[in-house]
Amino acid sequence: MKTLRYRAEALLLYLLFLLFGLLPASWASALGGLIGRSLGPHLAASRKALRHIHAALPDKSRAECDEIIAGMWDNLGRIIAEYPHLHTLSYPEYTQIIGMPHLAEALSNPNGAIFFGAHYGNWEINAPTTLIQCDEAIDITYRPPNNPHADKLLSKARSLGGRITAHAKSRQGGRDMINALKKGRKLGILIDQKYNEGLNVPFFGINAMTNPIFVQLAQKYGASLVPIRNTRLEGARFTLTIYEPLPVLDENGAPRPVEDVIKDAHALLESWIREHPEQWLWLHRRWGIPKRLKTQPQSTENQEQ
Repeated sequence: MKTLRYRAEALLLYLLFLLFGLLPASWASALGGLIGRSLGPHLAASRKALRHIHAALPDKSRAECDEIIAGMWDNLGRIIAEYPHLHTLSYPEYTQIIGMPHLAEALSNPNGAIFFGAHYGNWEINAPTTLIQCDEAIDITYRPPNNPHADKLLSKARSLGGRITAHAKSRQGGRDMINALKKGRKLGILIDQKYNEGLNVPFFGINAMTNPIFVQLAQKYGASLVPIRNTRLEGARFTLTIYEPLPVLDENGAPRPVEDVIKDAHALLESWIREHPEQWLWLHRRWGIPKRLKTQPQSTENQEQ
């Protein structure tokens, strides 16, 4: 039964890829956004997103939370529709790189570089953009879906047909990442997912289990630890901002406490999310937030009374 379901899901995904691939990139993105905004807010997953927004941004009214959720689904729908167009969207006509000096410095580090970011904007464009515009491949890490057929289709799209190395989050994937870094290669890691075996570091003031591997690898191998942010401007146009590397060593050249480096990284991600909360994927179970909160965001009507 599971095999049949997986095949049906993969067939639907393939048909969507075919449909979106036949359209110009901007049209596909607009259609995906329309579908996401129309259907997503009515799904049960939106209740999870509401809990997370209320916990992280308690000052938001219920109306503001609902608008963030609608925008999140719009963005997610666009991302799905943009998968067949990742190559096209990586060109300067669609994605502008900001912070080129920081990018050039990181790419020139013989010990490699670790670019860390979040599920923000269209994160799938990050590595393709550096490949297309700078002729530099960044290995990416990803959590494979349970459906192996869907995994194969998505992996082919995000790797631009194999031009970008993708490491699945697994023991073998971890070893492959280390070997890549030893060879001076560059890695891309998204750090905003819960990792039960990680360190408990506040994120929006709430303890969040975070994988420390991105800091530990940078300290061990001398790699640059570089924040990278994809921001959707309008439709299918983006900026890819490369920030100054985070210091992983203190003034004496000794490794900084890993938790302190993660706090710096979290603070940066928080600032991005506060700026455009609709561009972050609020569906992840980032914190151990109960399904039923004692309080809920107030409705606009209640706030006006």
